[in-house]
Amino acid sequence: MATDGPDRRKVSAQRRGRFAEYRAALCLLLKGYRIIAMRHRTKLGEIDIIARRGDLIACVEVKARRSADAGVFAVTATAQHRIRAASDLWLARQPDFARLSVRYDIITVTPWRWPRHLPDAF
Repeated sequence: MATDGPDRRKVSAQRRGRFAEYRAALCLLLKGYRIIAMRHRTKLGEIDIIARRGDLIACVEVKARRSADAGVFAVTATAQHRIRAASDLWLARQPDFARLSVRYDIITVTPWRWPRHLPDAF
């Protein structure tokens, strides 16, 4: 009997998440954003996508769920705090941080649908 069921599920979930992030990045590119970083990790947390359009920085949380509503509700207050803290660290390292404005977005990725971008979600 194989006992690798949970590991297989974890790997599959990670693969699904990465694919969702690439779909979300494509959605942003087509909207005129430039992708600055994907899966940016700091000691305070991770930002799925950092995108820029002009002086606007969008810190994007990507959620792959069966429905768009489930994706939105999956971004908890704890996750929002983590993303804000990570973005503060990232911004502090930018030479032009004083003129940048920051926005926190959610992109929900559902099966067989175009990703749904929710600007200024939190």
